[in-house]
Amino acid sequence: MSSPTITPKVARFGPYEVDVRSGELRKFGTRIKLGEQPLRILILLMERQGELVTREELRSQLWSNNTFVDFDHGLNSAVQRLRDGLSDTAQKEQWIETLPRRGYRFVGTVEWGNPNNSPSPPAIPPPSQAEAIAAPAPPVAPRSPTLTRPRWRFILVASPLAILAALLLMKLGLGPRASTSAASIRSIAVLPLENLSGDSSQEYFADGMTDELITALAKNRSLRVISRTSTMQYKGVRRPLREIARELGVDGILEGSIAHSAGRVHMTVQLIQAATDTHVWAESYDRDLKDASALPLELSQTVAKQVQIAAADSTPHSAINPEAHDAYLHGRYFWFSEKDDSLPYFEKAVRLQPDYAAAWSGVSDDYALRAVSGMEPPEGLRATWEADARKAVELDGSLADAHNSLAGWYLFGAWDWKSAAAESQRALAANPNYAEAYHLYSYILTVANHPNEAMEIQKRGMELDPFARPWALGFTYYHFRRFDAAISELRLRKQAAASDMATREVLAGALRLAGLDKEAVDEWQQIYRLQGDSEGLAGIQQAFAKGGLHDAAEWRLRHRKSLSHGKYLSPFWLALMSAQAQHREETLQLLENAYRERSPRLVFLQNEPDFDFLHADPRYQAIAHKMGLPGLPQ
Repeated sequence: MSSPTITPKVARFGPYEVDVRSGELRKFGTRIKLGEQPLRILILLMERQGELVTREELRSQLWSNNTFVDFDHGLNSAVQRLRDGLSDTAQKEQWIETLPRRGYRFVGTVEWGNPNNSPSPPAIPPPSQAEAIAAPAPPVAPRSPTLTRPRWRFILVASPLAILAALLLMKLGLGPRASTSAASIRSIAVLPLENLSGDSSQEYFADGMTDELITALAKNRSLRVISRTSTMQYKGVRRPLREIARELGVDGILEGSIAHSAGRVHMTVQLIQAATDTHVWAESYDRDLKDASALPLELSQTVAKQVQIAAADSTPHSAINPEAHDAYLHGRYFWFSEKDDSLPYFEKAVRLQPDYAAAWSGVSDDYALRAVSGMEPPEGLRATWEADARKAVELDGSLADAHNSLAGWYLFGAWDWKSAAAESQRALAANPNYAEAYHLYSYILTVANHPNEAMEIQKRGMELDPFARPWALGFTYYHFRRFDAAISELRLRKQAAASDMATREVLAGALRLAGLDKEAVDEWQQIYRLQGDSEGLAGIQQAFAKGGLHDAAEWRLRHRKSLSHGKYLSPFWLALMSAQAQHREETLQLLENAYRERSPRLVFLQNEPDFDFLHADPRYQAIAHKMGLPGLPQ
């Protein structure tokens, strides 16, 4: 029986990866059972992507002449199993296009490469390609299976009885031995600690301690640790741990509970080997509140020993004032809940303890968010943004958050890509599992015009935390004018993040620039619907019906101006909408205003496809030249 030529390579498309040597299909790193024939059909179609592969060719490749089967039924069945594995349907062909009675065509974009299992692959372009950001490459987190999160939320929190039983088994020597089950754990997810204080106002404390435990564990370089945003999706919903581990693509689960009252903290945790649903280790901790901030580091050291990996640096940090720690946890809670209440708590933390580096980083990040998102004019925020980031690094040079804050300042505030890259690499060196640092580093590579590296780094960040920014990889494709890849990626993410407006906004842009006007306006309509803006929804529908995409873009621009009457509106964001309506003079004027106020998002000037019609204009070229931006993306 003949078979397709199989080269020792890995094929990647969308969230999927096919190792043609081992014959394995993975989605975000998690293996999908497919079967031999569907997999061989997929490999053959990918090797001839974009070409028609006839049914007869598939027959000759996959069924020998002396194999007596109903060929049509067998092929149809194999293709259907392939579609099921790729979440593809005949009605919505994202990857496999059917040409009735003729054959099939692979319609996705395939990137061929070598298997990427090395713990330290190159993370930045070699100096000959990227002199503008030359600096030592950061260590890269080991690549292990991960899976995109669903938008629904699940969790299985251990009952106190279950944990007590596990503890008893451990003490009696009846529990599983770490040498057999724990040694196989090389990736882990920390589920949100259950708040057992009996006081719902203490949720911030349980979530904050979960976050600090994740951060401490993530410093163990041999362990891949899923980021907070992804694991927090499992808060409050019960579901089998094995299923959660499979969805997150991890070998182990750390779960437990915490109670905070009367100046004391009680925490109970257990480590579970996911494949066998086996308790590996469990322990209870009772601490005075003043010692609570040291618990995550202690736990991370213990877990490292249990799974038999080298522990991260155990050098204890200076003691943290309990009130300052409490304020910091409050700030983190509001930061992640995207409520505009985090800054007062971060500022309280640094007032109570002026040498609290993490809190200074929090203050800096809050000011950065206000500036980069266009919430406030950047001028009044810039000095504090920079000073607080530098203060955090000065106080604790080992803190990844501090270096990431300073990298953000260099990129968006100082327009200094080289220094931004160096700080971003220091953040990743301090914490190779830090998804936020990968995301920012991808931005730096994007501005420096290194598309392949920017996309690879963004993929790494999304593997660690697919929940935080479902639009991030699609946005990177969009920035480099790879609209088909962006559409495919964002449509997939939208299935699990239907209410995420940023995902829809980026998708609308990619659809519009790919010439899919109606689909783009449909996404705009959905954004107005999610915002509860009935006027916007009705207005854009009428505008599109009257004059197509151009009128819809015009109406959108007018509507945005009317909503911002008397309020600050970043000239950069307004320039984008003006460009979509093809207003040359207004767009140029707004971009010049954005340059004068040093609008942070102007760093993406060359990467925004909506500005492409201005590239030959001397006024546009003058802005790009004065900013020191690299040449246009090719």
